[in-house]
Amino acid sequence: MKPDLFEAPDYYNLDDLLSEEHLLVRDAARQWVKRDISPIIEDYAQKAEFPKEIIGGLAEIGAFGPYIPEEYGGAGLDQISYGLIMQEIERGDSGVRSTASVQSSLVMYPIFAYGTEEQRQKYLPKLASGEWMGCFGLTEPNHGSNPGGMETKFKDMGDHFLLNGAKLWISNSPFADVAVVWAKNEEGRIHGLIVERGMEGFSTPETHNKWSLRASATGELIFDNVKVPKENLLPGKNGLGAPLGCLDSARYGIAWGAIGAAMDCYDTALRYAKERVQFGKPIAAYQLQQKKLAEMITEITKAQLLAFRLGQLKNESRATTAQISMAKRNNVDMAIKIAREARQILGGMGITGEYSIMRHMMNLESVITYEGTHDIHLLITGADITGYPAFK
Repeated sequence: MKPDLFEAPDYYNLDDLLSEEHLLVRDAARQWVKRDISPIIEDYAQKAEFPKEIIGGLAEIGAFGPYIPEEYGGAGLDQISYGLIMQEIERGDSGVRSTASVQSSLVMYPIFAYGTEEQRQKYLPKLASGEWMGCFGLTEPNHGSNPGGMETKFKDMGDHFLLNGAKLWISNSPFADVAVVWAKNEEGRIHGLIVERGMEGFSTPETHNKWSLRASATGELIFDNVKVPKENLLPGKNGLGAPLGCLDSARYGIAWGAIGAAMDCYDTALRYAKERVQFGKPIAAYQLQQKKLAEMITEITKAQLLAFRLGQLKNESRATTAQISMAKRNNVDMAIKIAREARQILGGMGITGEYSIMRHMMNLESVITYEGTHDIHLLITGADITGYPAFK
């Protein structure tokens, strides 16, 4: 097992812009990843298995609902702290960050923002502690980029709702205790429902044979005449804007998380280039390798500045959906390109599990597609600057 020698690049001294609390939160997450993720993650990725033993550690570093108020079990941190935690976790593995991101932004956030006080008290403390794990049901077999076309529906049966339908590509679903599910009522209006494991007719088959996010559990949500208590409806917001509001928070976390994956690939490639000798000197001394490394650190620095400014806007409740889309698209694209270049610097060693690069590259192939594809985010920016939505 190789030691985790990661050193985070900070070419523009961004640490000077962070508060003492930001640094404490980030460094705690960084040390946890070094201690509890790096030694085991390659093995779990090879086995295509999620390491459930890390759930307690994720809760301890505040990865579950870090911006949720302390009265509900959250850490009460700001949005930059949330981003830094996601950055450090994804430095370890995108699949582990997905687990935390879903729990925070797609399960705890809608319950906090759209739920009743009773729902907040019942679910949030157990989700924050990791006692309960959650998932988010929006994507369907026939509806990905067009979630408004969803076919999952529920009927008012008087003393309960009857839920029918299916969701696909759901992170955490195989072991989730709680699912925040989006479905249409009889009038075609989208609402959120909290579905609990054990409700009759509710099943969560796991998705296998993935070449990406192998250390993350992915599955389906199947609803076959599931009786959902009326008190499990999220009353605070409905319509497509409700789930999209959750995705804004999750995409913001991804914009930070992708930087972590890129930093890990860059740091690995830089260290390897200094150690690998060919033709009598380290390959870091050759122009083409320096070109790759110089472009990597430039793109990482630009992404760091983009994410930091977005975090400031989030803290001020001024970040727009389009701004978040731009950061998600740019930073994931940046990360996947750096992973590919870093793999080349390592040559044949870059494809082995001895190094993290190939795993990051495969993971990022999912990250660049989920929670809004690369192309859809481009069109969101296009619609914002021109006033003409091209995806409708």
